Amino acid sequence: MTLQPRCEDVETAEGVALTVTGVAQVKIMTEKELLAVACEQFLGKNVQDIKNVVLQTLEGHLRSILGTLTVEQIYQDRDQFAKLVREVAAPDVGRMGIEILSFTIKDVYDKVDYLSSLGKTQTAVVQRDADIGVAEAERDAGIREAECKKEMLDVKFMADTKIADSKRAFELQKSAFSEEVNIKTAEAQLAYELQGAREQQKIRQEEIEIEVVQRKKQIAVEAQEILRTDKELIATVRRPAEAEAHRIQQIAEGEKVKQVLLAQAEAEKIRKLGEAEAAVIEAMGTAEAERMKLKAEAYQKYGDAAKMALVLEALPQIAAKIAAPLTKVDEIVVLSGDNSKVTSEVNRLLAELPASVHALTGVDLAKIPLIKKATGAQA
Repeated sequence: MTLQPRCEDVETAEGVALTVTGVAQVKIMTEKELLAVACEQFLGKNVQDIKNVVLQTLEGHLRSILGTLTVEQIYQDRDQFAKLVREVAAPDVGRMGIEILSFTIKDVYDKVDYLSSLGKTQTAVVQRDADIGVAEAERDAGIREAECKKEMLDVKFMADTKIADSKRAFELQKSAFSEEVNIKTAEAQLAYELQGAREQQKIRQEEIEIEVVQRKKQIAVEAQEILRTDKELIATVRRPAEAEAHRIQQIAEGEKVKQVLLAQAEAEKIRKLGEAEAAVIEAMGTAEAERMKLKAEAYQKYGDAAKMALVLEALPQIAAKIAAPLTKVDEIVVLSGDNSKVTSEVNRLLAELPASVHALTGVDLAKIPLIKKATGAQA
Protein backbone atom coordinates (compact mmCIF):
# COMPACT_ATOMS: atom_id res chain seq x y z
CA MET A 1 0.00 0.00 0.00
CA THR A 2 1.19 3.53 -0.78
CA LEU A 3 0.54 6.14 1.94
CA GLN A 4 1.17 9.88 1.93
CA PRO A 5 1.43 11.17 5.54
CA ARG A 6 1.09 14.95 5.95
CA CYS A 7 1.65 17.22 8.97
CA GLU A 8 0.61 20.88 8.63
CA ASP A 9 1.94 23.78 10.70
CA VAL A 10 3.91 21.63 13.14
CA GLU A 11 6.29 23.65 15.31
CA THR A 12 9.92 22.61 15.34
CA ALA A 13 12.33 22.82 18.25
CA GLU A 14 12.84 26.55 17.44
CA GLY A 15 9.08 27.23 17.26
CA VAL A 16 8.95 27.60 13.46
CA ALA A 17 5.75 26.10 11.99
CA LEU A 18 6.50 23.72 9.06
CA THR A 19 4.34 21.63 6.78
CA VAL A 20 5.90 18.28 5.86
CA THR A 21 4.62 15.64 3.40
CA GLY A 22 6.08 12.18 2.87
CA VAL A 23 5.55 8.96 0.88
CA ALA A 24 5.54 5.55 2.57
CA GLN A 25 5.34 2.05 1.10
CA VAL A 26 3.93 -0.52 3.56
CA LYS A 27 2.67 -4.11 3.39
CA ILE A 28 1.20 -6.76 5.64
CA MET A 29 3.87 -9.12 6.95
CA THR A 30 3.74 -12.72 5.73
CA GLU A 31 5.45 -14.44 8.68
CA LYS A 32 3.02 -16.76 10.44
CA GLU A 33 3.01 -15.03 13.86
CA LEU A 34 2.97 -11.49 12.41
CA LEU A 35 0.29 -12.45 9.88
CA ALA A 36 -1.83 -13.68 12.82
CA VAL A 37 -1.32 -10.32 14.55
CA ALA A 38 -2.40 -8.47 11.38
CA CYS A 39 -5.51 -10.66 11.13
CA GLU A 40 -6.32 -9.91 14.75
CA GLN A 41 -5.99 -6.15 14.15
CA PHE A 42 -7.63 -5.75 10.74
CA LEU A 43 -9.88 -8.80 10.08
CA GLY A 44 -13.26 -7.55 8.84
CA LYS A 45 -11.86 -4.12 7.77
CA ASN A 46 -11.40 -2.98 4.19
CA VAL A 47 -8.19 -1.68 2.64
CA GLN A 48 -9.10 1.95 3.22
CA ASP A 49 -9.61 1.34 6.94
CA ILE A 50 -6.20 -0.33 7.15
CA LYS A 51 -4.60 2.62 5.29
CA ASN A 52 -6.22 5.13 7.69
CA VAL A 53 -4.89 3.29 10.78
CA VAL A 54 -1.33 3.05 9.43
CA LEU A 55 -1.44 6.63 8.07
CA GLN A 56 -2.49 8.09 11.43
CA THR A 57 0.27 6.17 13.16
CA LEU A 58 2.91 7.48 10.71
CA GLU A 59 1.62 11.07 10.96
CA GLY A 60 1.73 10.91 14.79
CA HIS A 61 5.37 9.80 14.80
CA LEU A 62 6.23 12.35 12.09
CA ARG A 63 4.67 15.15 14.15
CA SER A 64 6.48 14.11 17.34
CA ILE A 65 9.86 13.94 15.59
CA LEU A 66 9.36 17.38 13.96
CA GLY A 67 9.08 18.92 17.42
CA THR A 68 12.54 17.65 18.39
CA LEU A 69 14.50 18.93 15.34
CA THR A 70 15.49 22.34 14.05
CA VAL A 71 14.46 23.66 10.65
CA GLU A 72 18.05 23.34 9.38
CA GLN A 73 18.22 19.66 10.46
CA ILE A 74 14.92 18.87 8.76
CA TYR A 75 15.58 20.79 5.54
CA GLN A 76 19.26 20.08 4.95
CA ASP A 77 19.27 16.36 5.87
CA ARG A 78 16.00 14.92 4.68
CA ASP A 79 17.35 11.39 4.41
CA GLN A 80 18.37 11.35 8.06
CA PHE A 81 14.98 12.81 9.04
CA ALA A 82 13.11 10.12 7.02
CA LYS A 83 15.34 7.39 8.50
CA LEU A 84 14.56 8.61 12.01
CA VAL A 85 10.80 8.56 11.32
CA ARG A 86 11.02 5.05 9.86
CA GLU A 87 13.01 3.73 12.85
CA VAL A 88 10.62 5.27 15.42
CA ALA A 89 7.40 4.24 13.63
CA ALA A 90 8.49 0.73 12.59
CA PRO A 91 8.01 -0.95 16.03
CA ASP A 92 4.48 0.48 16.47
CA VAL A 93 3.21 -0.55 13.04
CA GLY A 94 5.11 -3.84 13.38
CA ARG A 95 3.00 -4.71 16.41
CA MET A 96 0.00 -4.39 14.05
CA GLY A 97 1.56 -6.85 11.56
CA ILE A 98 2.56 -4.02 9.12
CA GLU A 99 6.06 -3.60 7.64
CA ILE A 100 7.42 -0.23 6.43
CA LEU A 101 9.21 -0.92 3.13
CA SER A 102 10.28 2.68 2.53
CA PHE A 103 9.66 6.19 3.81
CA THR A 104 10.87 9.41 2.15
CA ILE A 105 10.24 13.13 2.73
CA LYS A 106 8.45 14.55 -0.29
CA ASP A 107 8.22 18.24 0.58
CA VAL A 108 9.02 20.72 3.39
CA TYR A 109 7.76 24.32 3.41
CA ASP A 110 6.45 27.03 5.72
CA LYS A 111 4.01 29.94 5.52
CA VAL A 112 6.29 32.61 7.03
CA ASP A 113 9.11 32.41 4.41
CA TYR A 114 11.54 31.15 7.01
CA LEU A 115 13.14 28.69 4.64
CA SER A 116 13.46 31.28 1.88
CA SER A 117 14.98 33.78 4.29
CA LEU A 118 17.36 31.10 5.48
CA GLY A 119 18.34 30.52 1.91
CA LYS A 120 18.78 34.24 1.27
CA THR A 121 20.98 34.63 4.34
CA GLN A 122 23.12 31.72 3.30
CA THR A 123 23.25 33.06 -0.24
CA ALA A 124 24.34 36.49 1.04
CA VAL A 125 27.07 34.91 3.16
CA VAL A 126 28.28 32.86 0.26
CA GLN A 127 28.20 35.92 -2.04
CA ARG A 128 30.11 37.99 0.52
CA ASP A 129 32.75 35.32 0.94
CA ALA A 130 32.98 35.02 -2.81
CA ASP A 131 33.49 38.78 -3.27
CA ILE A 132 36.13 38.85 -0.53
CA GLY A 133 37.84 35.86 -2.12
CA VAL A 134 37.79 37.56 -5.54
CA ALA A 135 39.24 40.79 -4.13
CA GLU A 136 41.97 38.96 -2.26
CA ALA A 137 42.73 36.88 -5.30
CA GLU A 138 42.94 39.98 -7.52
CA ARG A 139 45.21 41.69 -4.93
CA ASP A 140 47.49 38.69 -4.69
CA ALA A 141 47.42 38.34 -8.45
CA GLY A 142 48.47 42.03 -8.88
CA ILE A 143 51.32 41.68 -6.38
CA ARG A 144 52.46 38.46 -7.98
CA GLU A 145 52.16 39.97 -11.43
CA ALA A 146 54.37 42.93 -10.46
CA GLU A 147 56.93 40.61 -8.93
CA CYS A 148 56.87 38.44 -12.03
CA LYS A 149 57.29 41.48 -14.30
CA LYS A 150 60.31 42.65 -12.25
CA GLU A 151 61.84 39.21 -12.36
CA MET A 152 61.10 39.03 -16.05
CA LEU A 153 62.78 42.37 -16.74
CA ASP A 154 65.84 41.35 -14.69
CA VAL A 155 66.07 38.07 -16.53
CA LYS A 156 65.53 39.81 -19.86
CA PHE A 157 68.33 42.34 -19.16
CA MET A 158 70.73 39.61 -18.18
CA ALA A 159 69.70 37.58 -21.19
CA ASP A 160 70.11 40.54 -23.56
CA THR A 161 73.58 41.21 -22.13
CA LYS A 162 74.61 37.63 -22.57
CA ILE A 163 73.14 37.62 -26.08
CA ALA A 164 75.11 40.74 -27.02
CA ASP A 165 78.34 39.27 -25.64
CA SER A 166 77.69 36.02 -27.43
CA LYS A 167 76.86 37.81 -30.70
CA ARG A 168 80.10 39.86 -30.55
CA ALA A 169 82.17 36.77 -29.82
CA PHE A 170 80.30 34.97 -32.57
CA GLU A 171 81.02 37.71 -35.13
CA LEU A 172 84.74 37.71 -34.25
CA GLN A 173 84.91 33.95 -34.42
CA LYS A 174 82.88 34.02 -37.63
CA SER A 175 85.35 36.46 -39.28
CA ALA A 176 88.30 34.27 -38.30
CA PHE A 177 86.52 31.19 -39.53
CA SER A 178 85.50 32.93 -42.77
CA GLU A 179 89.07 33.95 -43.54
CA GLU A 180 90.35 30.48 -42.83
CA VAL A 181 87.49 28.96 -44.81
CA ASN A 182 88.22 31.23 -47.81
CA ILE A 183 91.86 30.18 -47.82
CA LYS A 184 91.00 26.54 -47.52
CA THR A 185 88.29 26.96 -50.16
CA ALA A 186 90.73 28.56 -52.63
CA GLU A 187 93.26 25.82 -52.06
CA ALA A 188 90.60 23.17 -52.37
CA GLN A 189 89.24 24.77 -55.51
CA LEU A 190 92.64 24.84 -57.12
CA ALA A 191 93.36 21.29 -56.12
CA TYR A 192 89.92 20.27 -57.33
CA GLU A 193 90.44 21.89 -60.72
CA LEU A 194 93.85 20.23 -61.13
CA GLN A 195 92.51 16.89 -60.08
CA GLY A 196 89.49 17.42 -62.32
CA ALA A 197 91.75 18.09 -65.31
CA ARG A 198 93.74 14.93 -64.58
CA GLU A 199 90.57 12.91 -64.18
CA GLN A 200 89.13 14.34 -67.39
CA GLN A 201 92.30 13.35 -69.24
CA LYS A 202 92.09 9.83 -67.84
CA ILE A 203 88.41 9.63 -68.65
CA ARG A 204 88.99 10.79 -72.23
CA GLN A 205 91.78 8.24 -72.71
CA GLU A 206 89.56 5.49 -71.36
CA GLU A 207 86.70 6.67 -73.56
CA ILE A 208 88.96 6.40 -76.63
CA GLU A 209 89.94 2.90 -75.60
CA ILE A 210 86.29 2.03 -75.01
CA GLU A 211 85.36 3.43 -78.44
CA VAL A 212 88.06 1.30 -80.07
CA VAL A 213 86.81 -1.79 -78.23
CA GLN A 214 83.22 -0.90 -79.06
CA ARG A 215 84.13 -0.44 -82.73
CA LYS A 216 85.80 -3.86 -82.81
CA LYS A 217 82.81 -5.36 -81.09
CA GLN A 218 80.49 -3.58 -83.52
CA ILE A 219 82.44 -4.94 -86.53
CA ALA A 220 82.21 -8.44 -85.07
CA VAL A 221 78.52 -7.98 -84.35
CA GLU A 222 77.91 -6.69 -87.88
CA ALA A 223 79.72 -9.73 -89.33
CA GLN A 224 77.60 -12.01 -87.18
CA GLU A 225 74.51 -10.04 -88.16
CA ILE A 226 75.34 -10.53 -91.86
CA LEU A 227 75.65 -14.28 -91.32
CA ARG A 228 72.45 -14.30 -89.30
CA THR A 229 70.61 -12.28 -91.95
CA ASP A 230 71.84 -14.61 -94.69
CA LYS A 231 70.67 -17.66 -92.73
CA GLU A 232 67.41 -15.93 -91.91
CA LEU A 233 66.85 -15.17 -95.61
CA ILE A 234 67.58 -18.78 -96.46
CA ALA A 235 65.23 -19.96 -93.71
CA THR A 236 62.45 -17.41 -94.18
CA VAL A 237 62.54 -16.67 -97.95
CA ARG A 238 64.28 -19.24 -100.09
CA ARG A 239 63.17 -22.41 -98.33
CA PRO A 240 59.58 -21.27 -97.85
CA ALA A 241 59.57 -20.24 -101.55
CA GLU A 242 60.85 -23.64 -102.59
CA ALA A 243 58.30 -25.31 -100.32
CA GLU A 244 55.55 -23.12 -101.73
CA ALA A 245 56.61 -23.90 -105.30
CA HIS A 246 56.65 -27.60 -104.54
CA ARG A 247 53.23 -27.29 -102.92
CA ILE A 248 51.83 -25.41 -105.90
CA GLN A 249 53.33 -27.98 -108.28
CA GLN A 250 51.73 -30.80 -106.28
CA ILE A 251 48.41 -28.96 -106.24
CA ALA A 252 48.63 -28.36 -110.01
CA GLU A 253 49.39 -32.01 -110.65
CA GLY A 254 46.52 -33.05 -108.38
CA GLU A 255 44.22 -30.59 -110.15
CA LYS A 256 45.37 -31.92 -113.53
CA VAL A 257 44.65 -35.51 -112.47
CA LYS A 258 41.30 -34.34 -111.05
CA GLN A 259 40.35 -32.63 -114.33
CA VAL A 260 41.35 -35.70 -116.35
CA LEU A 261 39.30 -37.96 -114.10
CA LEU A 262 36.36 -35.55 -114.25
CA ALA A 263 36.59 -35.43 -118.06
CA GLN A 264 36.68 -39.19 -118.29
CA ALA A 265 33.72 -39.46 -115.91
CA GLU A 266 31.78 -36.85 -117.90
CA ALA A 267 32.53 -38.65 -121.20
CA GLU A 268 31.44 -41.94 -119.68
CA LYS A 269 28.29 -40.22 -118.40
CA ILE A 270 27.53 -38.72 -121.82
CA ARG A 271 28.15 -42.10 -123.48
CA LYS A 272 25.85 -43.86 -121.03
CA LEU A 273 23.17 -41.17 -121.48
CA GLY A 274 23.50 -41.43 -125.27
CA GLU A 275 23.12 -45.17 -125.15
CA ALA A 276 20.10 -44.85 -122.83
CA GLU A 277 18.48 -42.19 -125.02
CA ALA A 278 19.16 -44.25 -128.15
CA ALA A 279 17.56 -47.26 -126.48
CA VAL A 280 14.58 -45.16 -125.45
CA ILE A 281 14.21 -43.66 -128.93
CA GLU A 282 14.56 -47.09 -130.46
CA ALA A 283 11.92 -48.47 -128.11
CA MET A 284 9.64 -45.50 -128.77
CA GLY A 285 10.13 -45.86 -132.54
CA THR A 286 9.38 -49.57 -132.35
CA ALA A 287 6.27 -48.86 -130.25
CA GLU A 288 5.14 -46.08 -132.56
CA ALA A 289 5.66 -48.28 -135.65
CA GLU A 290 3.75 -51.09 -133.97
CA ARG A 291 0.98 -48.62 -133.06
CA MET A 292 0.81 -47.27 -136.60
CA LYS A 293 0.82 -50.80 -137.96
CA LEU A 294 -2.05 -51.78 -135.69
CA LYS A 295 -3.85 -48.55 -136.46
CA ALA A 296 -3.47 -49.11 -140.19
CA GLU A 297 -4.72 -52.66 -139.85
CA ALA A 298 -7.69 -51.34 -137.83
CA TYR A 299 -8.47 -48.71 -140.41
CA GLN A 300 -8.18 -51.32 -143.19
CA LYS A 301 -10.34 -53.72 -141.23
CA TYR A 302 -13.08 -51.29 -140.29
CA GLY A 303 -12.85 -48.99 -143.32
CA ASP A 304 -15.22 -46.02 -143.19
CA ALA A 305 -16.23 -46.72 -139.63
CA ALA A 306 -12.64 -46.16 -138.46
CA LYS A 307 -12.42 -42.97 -140.41
CA MET A 308 -15.71 -41.90 -138.95
CA ALA A 309 -14.44 -42.53 -135.44
CA LEU A 310 -11.37 -40.38 -136.12
CA VAL A 311 -13.53 -37.58 -137.39
CA LEU A 312 -15.84 -37.78 -134.40
CA GLU A 313 -12.83 -37.69 -132.05
CA ALA A 314 -11.51 -34.60 -133.82
CA LEU A 315 -14.83 -32.72 -133.90
CA PRO A 316 -14.64 -31.46 -130.26
CA GLN A 317 -11.15 -30.13 -130.93
CA ILE A 318 -12.30 -28.39 -134.07
CA ALA A 319 -15.27 -26.92 -132.24
CA ALA A 320 -13.03 -25.72 -129.43
CA LYS A 321 -10.69 -23.97 -131.88
CA ILE A 322 -13.64 -22.35 -133.65
CA ALA A 323 -15.26 -21.26 -130.38
CA ALA A 324 -11.99 -20.00 -128.79
CA PRO A 325 -12.55 -16.37 -129.86
CA LEU A 326 -15.98 -16.47 -128.24
CA THR A 327 -14.39 -16.99 -124.77
CA LYS A 328 -13.26 -13.37 -124.90
CA VAL A 329 -16.85 -12.14 -125.53
CA ASP A 330 -18.71 -11.04 -122.37
CA GLU A 331 -22.18 -10.83 -123.91
CA ILE A 332 -23.92 -11.65 -127.29
CA VAL A 333 -26.96 -9.62 -128.26
CA VAL A 334 -29.14 -10.88 -131.15
CA LEU A 335 -30.96 -8.03 -132.90
CA SER A 336 -34.17 -9.51 -134.20
CA GLY A 337 -37.79 -8.75 -133.60
CA ASP A 338 -38.83 -12.33 -134.29
CA ASN A 339 -38.09 -14.95 -131.61
CA SER A 340 -38.22 -17.77 -134.23
CA LYS A 341 -35.32 -16.16 -136.06
CA VAL A 342 -32.76 -17.54 -133.52
CA THR A 343 -34.19 -21.03 -133.77
CA SER A 344 -34.08 -20.94 -137.56
CA GLU A 345 -30.44 -19.81 -137.50
CA VAL A 346 -29.48 -22.68 -135.20
CA ASN A 347 -31.26 -25.16 -137.39
CA ARG A 348 -29.55 -23.78 -140.41
CA LEU A 349 -26.10 -24.21 -138.81
CA LEU A 350 -26.87 -27.80 -137.85
CA ALA A 351 -28.07 -28.55 -141.39
CA GLU A 352 -24.88 -27.13 -142.88
CA LEU A 353 -22.58 -28.98 -140.42
CA PRO A 354 -22.36 -32.33 -142.34
CA ALA A 355 -21.50 -30.54 -145.55
CA SER A 356 -18.73 -28.57 -143.81
CA VAL A 357 -17.28 -31.72 -142.24
CA HIS A 358 -17.45 -33.53 -145.60
CA ALA A 359 -15.61 -30.63 -147.23
CA LEU A 360 -12.90 -30.69 -144.56
CA THR A 361 -12.44 -34.42 -144.00
CA GLY A 362 -14.12 -36.21 -146.92
CA VAL A 363 -16.38 -38.04 -144.43
CA ASP A 364 -20.10 -37.81 -145.13
CA LEU A 365 -21.87 -37.49 -141.78
CA ALA A 366 -25.22 -37.85 -143.49
CA LYS A 367 -24.50 -41.54 -144.02
CA ILE A 368 -24.33 -42.14 -140.23
CA PRO A 369 -27.78 -43.28 -139.12
CA LEU A 370 -27.79 -41.11 -135.96
CA ILE A 371 -26.58 -38.00 -137.79
CA LYS A 372 -28.88 -38.69 -140.72
CA LYS A 373 -31.86 -39.03 -138.42
CA ALA A 374 -30.90 -35.76 -136.62
CA THR A 375 -30.54 -33.78 -139.84
CA GLY A 376 -33.80 -35.25 -141.23
CA ALA A 377 -35.62 -34.24 -138.06
CA GLN A 378 -34.32 -30.74 -138.45
CA ALA A 379 -35.51 -30.65 -142.07
